[in-house]
Amino acid sequence: MSLIRPFAGLRPVPEHADDVIAPPYDVLNTEEAREKARGRPYSFLHISKPEIDLPEGTDPYSEQVYNQGAENLQNLINKGVLMREPQACYYLYQLQMNDHIQTGLVAVASVAEYDRNRIRKHEYTRPDKEADRVRQIDALNAQTGPVFLTYRHNTTIDSLTDRVSQSTPLYDLTADDGVRHILWRITEQKDIDLITDTFEAMDCLYIADGHHRSAAASRVAEMRNSGAREVGEASHDYFLSVIFPDNQMNILDYNRVVRDLNGLEPAEFLQRLEERFDVQTSDQQVKPARSGEFGMYLSGQWYRLTIKPAQIPEQDPVGRLDVSLLQNNLIEPVLGIDDPRRDKRIDFVGGIRGLDELEKRVDSGEMQVAIALYPTALSELMAVADAEEVMPPKSTWFEPKLADGLVSHVLD
Repeated sequence: MSLIRPFAGLRPVPEHADDVIAPPYDVLNTEEAREKARGRPYSFLHISKPEIDLPEGTDPYSEQVYNQGAENLQNLINKGVLMREPQACYYLYQLQMNDHIQTGLVAVASVAEYDRNRIRKHEYTRPDKEADRVRQIDALNAQTGPVFLTYRHNTTIDSLTDRVSQSTPLYDLTADDGVRHILWRITEQKDIDLITDTFEAMDCLYIADGHHRSAAASRVAEMRNSGAREVGEASHDYFLSVIFPDNQMNILDYNRVVRDLNGLEPAEFLQRLEERFDVQTSDQQVKPARSGEFGMYLSGQWYRLTIKPAQIPEQDPVGRLDVSLLQNNLIEPVLGIDDPRRDKRIDFVGGIRGLDELEKRVDSGEMQVAIALYPTALSELMAVADAEEVMPPKSTWFEPKLADGLVSHVLD
């Protein structure tokens, strides 16, 4: 048993890769997925969002939906659109979004090491979302959504990545959103051994995104082992992952919009903020330039908020996060939202949408105030995970997103 290992991936034949590639299952709702898959019978959305092939109004968590996904996957295999790799290998996966480039390794990672927290977490999971992924994996007998992992960059892996990425790729595709996806196969045994041994020597890996997928993989392994196999031996004892070095990761801001001011007039609201923030008006949009700084849009006016030093806890990796400073000094005490996971008065806007989206949500009357944050640093995420703590909800927004369908992990 090792931290990661190669695997015989299920992937599109090259001539159909562009037909198959799809956004992650959790970035589209059913109607958006149905529209994006229209006229694209080989789109992986037919597997990751199979309710699009059933009558409108079908419960996306019904047994019929999971069965439809399994049938759709088998159909793509039968038609020769998807093929099984003849041997276990690693893959190199490069994402290019505008000027940003990041190159990671596609591998399967150990469930046992996840359970021991060597693959470290930083979020709680929701039981309903976790159960959905368990049922999807079990029905497909495959893991189709990769977990997004990161590690402290390593010169050995950097050198191998540089060399492999000079060769001819399996796929070189540009998705609808303009993100370029390039995939290489690593089949040389010496390279495979070097990768496996180098990662085995690392202290840990970190989950960047995909806590529900990794938790579901652990539950499927527990279900399928049931004493019949030694843990670590079977394909279901590993989960599909793409692993990027920390110095290439791109985290964007994850901003907040709130429907009301908790019964306060705007002037009262601003006065309350001055107890914990330095508040300045701005004649232009405020994109925070550093940690501890926030942009706020209220009644057609932008403000720059700077947290007062006395409000920043010194030895608390969670409490020092900007998302925590905002929650503990504004969202909860002033706006009265103590559980942002469940309170319908608050919503979250990924930084990829820009500050214009915040203005739009407020100017439309849907929301009354919007707050822009400085992006969480990856070092902060790692510090929280190392302390075995949990980050507040919606702390990180990673871009670019991994595609679904390029490589899947079959549970033999």
